[in-house]
Amino acid sequence: MTDRLRDWLKGSQRRRPSRTLTPVSSWSARLLSAAVVTLLSALLLTPTATAKPDHCSYRPLPPPPVDSSEVPKPGEPSPTPLPVPDNPPGGERMAECGHVLPDGVSRPMGKIRAKAWLLADLDTGTVLAAKNPHARHRPASLIKVLLALAVIDELEPDDVVTASAADMHQECSCVGIVKGQRYTVDKLFTSLLLRSGNDVAHALGSALGGNDEALATMNRLAADLGAVDTRAATTSGLDGPGMTTSAYDLALIFRAAMAEPRFIKAVGTYQMTFKRRKHKRPITIYNDNDLLHEYPGFLGGKTGFTNDARHTYLGAARQGGKRLAVVMLRAEQHPMRVSDQAARLLNYGFRLSTRDVEPVGTLVAPEQEDVDTPRTQPTEDATENPETKEAATEGPGGATREVVVLVIVALMLLTTIVLHRRTRR
Repeated sequence: MTDRLRDWLKGSQRRRPSRTLTPVSSWSARLLSAAVVTLLSALLLTPTATAKPDHCSYRPLPPPPVDSSEVPKPGEPSPTPLPVPDNPPGGERMAECGHVLPDGVSRPMGKIRAKAWLLADLDTGTVLAAKNPHARHRPASLIKVLLALAVIDELEPDDVVTASAADMHQECSCVGIVKGQRYTVDKLFTSLLLRSGNDVAHALGSALGGNDEALATMNRLAADLGAVDTRAATTSGLDGPGMTTSAYDLALIFRAAMAEPRFIKAVGTYQMTFKRRKHKRPITIYNDNDLLHEYPGFLGGKTGFTNDARHTYLGAARQGGKRLAVVMLRAEQHPMRVSDQAARLLNYGFRLSTRDVEPVGTLVAPEQEDVDTPRTQPTEDATENPETKEAATEGPGGATREVVVLVIVALMLLTTIVLHRRTRR
């Protein structure tokens, strides 16, 4: 390169003015940036459905079991989930999830660990408050209340039952009946509700025509009461394929039982003598419901536990001329005993009963039941339902979230390129 050419190039570089963005170019860049911010805000702030399973009233099945107790026997099919009605019994609010409380009323005080609970007036049938009333859970030994109703309908107190080897060898808790020994229905009935004997439950099921016939009777009674969430799979409450109920259903069943003098007498009994063998001394059986000794006006109830069901509870008390019932499902014994949690709920219910608040539902009478045609069963995970999955991925303007993300990325790249090119120029 000659010296003259080099001097000319240097001079041209010195004379060339630096270029800046014109007002129009600057305005375009700001517009692109604003568009990116707007779309990002719309994407992040627009409420969208979530695919996470919840504990809503319409769950067709209880939570997954923790063991193999619900695996069907070889050659037997798994029971199909019970239909979920579009409008569950009890009124519009009984379809709600979470706490279902009267307007302006706060939640009960203290740590109530039950996943579902319900407070109802046994005389009027009004539901004072609830939590997940139609969520489906396992009843454990609370299903014995339904068995007790079947026994009241089908057997006389003086009927005699001879215990079998199968009765004797049930998974306990047990009263301790002995093969070949004879027992009156009255003794078995009372011990069933005091000690929650699984051996006694099996023996009473045999007296009702055998296990299958007893279960058919129990499930027919549940249907007659309008308990659409309930299916008994065992007479004792031990977990079995298809076992399910809800807090609302157990309130229905318990209310029907508390209208029966035989049941009221049994659950209100503090202790009884029971002769396991004819020529042996009788044993004393005590009521395992702690509130019978501790809560003012307590009338009786039922407790239950299995690994899959966790702790379950039924109880009723009378105060100020009112009889209230409490139901608790899938509870835990901490930070306080389940019976103490039940006592707090009863206190809460009696306070509500003295206030002028609107009930949140009602326990339907059998003749009032009018359940709609079942809808297609929702799956446990909403992502398996194409409609739910689509709703869960929708963004602004009906576009899917993936499309919105792509548009935003494209705009960001375009903005970066424009600004970079302008800067270089």
